[in-house]
Amino acid sequence: MSVLKLLKHLYFRLPLSPAMRHRLGLLKRKLVARPGNPGRSSTADVDAPRLERATMDQSSGIRLQMVAQSQAQVEGADLQTADETLGLGLGEETVAVFFSVIDWHFRHQRPQQLALSLARRGIPVFYISVNFVDDAKAGFRFERLHPELQLYQIFLHVRGAHSVYSDVSDGEILRQQKLGQRMMWEQFLIRDAIHIVQHPYWTALASSVSASKLVYDCMDFHAGFSNTSQAHHLGEQALIGQADLTIVSSDYLFGMASEAGAKALTVIRNATEYAHFHKAYNPSQPHPKPVIGYYGAIAEWFDVDLVRSLALAFPQVEIRLIGADTVNAQAQLKEFSHVRFLGEHPYSGLPDQLAAFSVCIIPFRIIELTLATNPVKVYEYLSSGKPVVAVDLPELRSMDHLVARCSNTASFIASVGAALNENDPQKQQARMAFAAQQTWEHRASDLVLKLRDSSHEPLVSVVIVTYNNKRLTERCLKSLSDPKLQGAYAVPIELIVVDNASSDGSIEMLQAWNQLRPEPFAPLCSRKVILNLENRGFGPAVNQGLASAQGEYLVILNNDTIVTAGWARGLMRHLQRDPELGMVGPVTNNIGNESMIRLPDDSIKQTCLAARRYNLDHAGERYPLRIAAFFCVMMPRRIYDLVGGLDERFVPGFFEDDDYCLRIAQAGFKIACAEDVFVYHELSASFDQLAAAKRAAIFERNKALFEAKWGPWIPHQYRPVSADTNG
Repeated sequence: MSVLKLLKHLYFRLPLSPAMRHRLGLLKRKLVARPGNPGRSSTADVDAPRLERATMDQSSGIRLQMVAQSQAQVEGADLQTADETLGLGLGEETVAVFFSVIDWHFRHQRPQQLALSLARRGIPVFYISVNFVDDAKAGFRFERLHPELQLYQIFLHVRGAHSVYSDVSDGEILRQQKLGQRMMWEQFLIRDAIHIVQHPYWTALASSVSASKLVYDCMDFHAGFSNTSQAHHLGEQALIGQADLTIVSSDYLFGMASEAGAKALTVIRNATEYAHFHKAYNPSQPHPKPVIGYYGAIAEWFDVDLVRSLALAFPQVEIRLIGADTVNAQAQLKEFSHVRFLGEHPYSGLPDQLAAFSVCIIPFRIIELTLATNPVKVYEYLSSGKPVVAVDLPELRSMDHLVARCSNTASFIASVGAALNENDPQKQQARMAFAAQQTWEHRASDLVLKLRDSSHEPLVSVVIVTYNNKRLTERCLKSLSDPKLQGAYAVPIELIVVDNASSDGSIEMLQAWNQLRPEPFAPLCSRKVILNLENRGFGPAVNQGLASAQGEYLVILNNDTIVTAGWARGLMRHLQRDPELGMVGPVTNNIGNESMIRLPDDSIKQTCLAARRYNLDHAGERYPLRIAAFFCVMMPRRIYDLVGGLDERFVPGFFEDDDYCLRIAQAGFKIACAEDVFVYHELSASFDQLAAAKRAAIFERNKALFEAKWGPWIPHQYRPVSADTNG
């Protein structure tokens, strides 16, 4: 037997704890990484996986190295061409990144099922494994999980031994993971992503990309597990508070998340892969002998005493227990020869085991962990038509017509006895009919609908003032409204354009634009055009727009900008995280203060690509500002209500932004630049139309007004080179 086969045998048969399984998984990865060892997936519908590695070289570039590949894949392959092919088609799509609770190859359950179902819908899926690669360099390895779907498992590099279940992601570990995350985005040309978090460990990493929609898939009461640290509990509370959407699998978890302050909350219960488990239904093949069966974890929530009572009550009936035994249940029940422990079985073989069961049991202890559980196995059991006997779990109460739910040991034993004698085809059909409507495809459809539902999201009102520059305005409007540019899950936008008596065809263009129907899944949900009969100047026109805005967050945006994917959510996230932050703007390529970072200017595309790297390298960070430049700023409505509109004395422009920022600071709030949000800027397109002498006169006049109000003006400055990693 090969070393890999021996490891697999041990993995599935021995009563290993999660920590031991984690260590074995790491050892397997190291063995697979040796040249000539092709990796194989344990999932039935997965082709030979390909493990590849992306690492950071000394020049901070990306170097891709093949570390394991089957001979058939290697022959005749151009590795550079094959690598480039991996990213094709991803650029315009919103991808789903699952921050997992288990490795892909460990018990095919909710995490893998939802990820696979989304991939089947054409959504590229990246499944971040709980197993890491022990490497001091930032980077990641990836495994293609399906030959036809864009479905990958990602193994981030982490220095030293590290466990999702017992350790915390912070400091240098978090920094290394963030770099690996950035490299993944670059390697796969990711424009926009939804982050679906399934364990609190990932809170810091997943929430660091402010522009990504953050979803918490809460499938367990994590505090109920013995290996959950206090840090993870606090991380879960923070995650629920930050998540744009929290999904729970049970009513108990719904109540918990609601009390924790979830912004938006929905229930998506567990389900079954019906076609897979329905294979166990074979009424024409009688059982040679009765079997009371269970498969799943034999862990701290497994009621050994209840199984002992069953063994005493049915001494002639085999009790078959399938799963990893981490509580020494086998030793506790060793006096019963008819109680058989078969160890862990692969997912692909479970229907064969289920087919041999006469009655299926769920013998759990009634503790907070199980009170919060919506058991996957009940849906899988019912797919076979088998009778199911369970303890009194709240999530089973809606299935009383299908499941024997028992409140004590005596009723459990009686129900098992009745189930062993059952011969009712109608009951079998009723169970299977129910299960057929509770599939992972049904749940994935619900998930997609919930992800696309922006009705619970805060409305962002964007005010744009225009004066000629029709081409730039058209470009700006397209970047704001195109779902291919903004992704399918952007925050809803109310767009208000105030035109200051343009004469270059802008008015006609805006009138036509205002009549357009919104594209499906476009972020733009409302549009309004205000046409001034004269050029009122920047401040008064902005005030017109702000006065008509309905949003919870207000944006002032120049028309010579191009917004990037997730820009509005990214800015909003910083304001939501810190209630003392009164205004925030993005980094940009062209402005006269610290918001500018040095970027290549060969083309807009190259500038935006370089900016994306900067944003990802500084995920979750912000740079303090004294004055924000009003090419793009966002503030909460409460700040606008407190501070009021722009001072209209600073017409037609200059110093209205300085004045407004000082008013915000005077009210006790901070101003910052979001280091992880980029907006492209042409710089002063409207004022460039003015003659230099007239510009200078306006500047000096408004400077005098400003200094009369605030004292000597402090000129804007660029940030120090040391604060700009692109410098």
